[in-house]
Amino acid sequence: MKLLLDTHTFIWWSDEPERLSERVLEACQNSDNDLILSIASIWEMQIKIQLGKLRLRHTLRYLIENQQNINSLQILSVSVSHIYMLENLPMHHRDPFDRLLICQAIEDRLLLVSRDSVFSAYPVTLYW
Repeated sequence: MKLLLDTHTFIWWSDEPERLSERVLEACQNSDNDLILSIASIWEMQIKIQLGKLRLRHTLRYLIENQQNINSLQILSVSVSHIYMLENLPMHHRDPFDRLLICQAIEDRLLLVSRDSVFSAYPVTLYW
């Protein structure tokens, strides 16, 4: 499976795996699955860290590089097609980072790993 980790999922997987559902934890631990993190999530975390809204046990750079080394975490760039897709995405939710993740999951046919129930209003395959 190709799993696009929502920002909170990545943070929990890195720092507090006990907060993940058993299903998600097993999927993340399965080396046959691809773990993917959007550059949008990295940007979101950096902004929240700078605003004092997010505190991590380690630096953001360490968390990402550690997951890349240990779990072959892939970083998903934002493409123009992801951005164009936003035009047709209903405004059920206004968070720009979440909306971009939804577009990336749809466009690239990824499972979006998130506990965020608002995502179910969109035509995206959720995994939790």
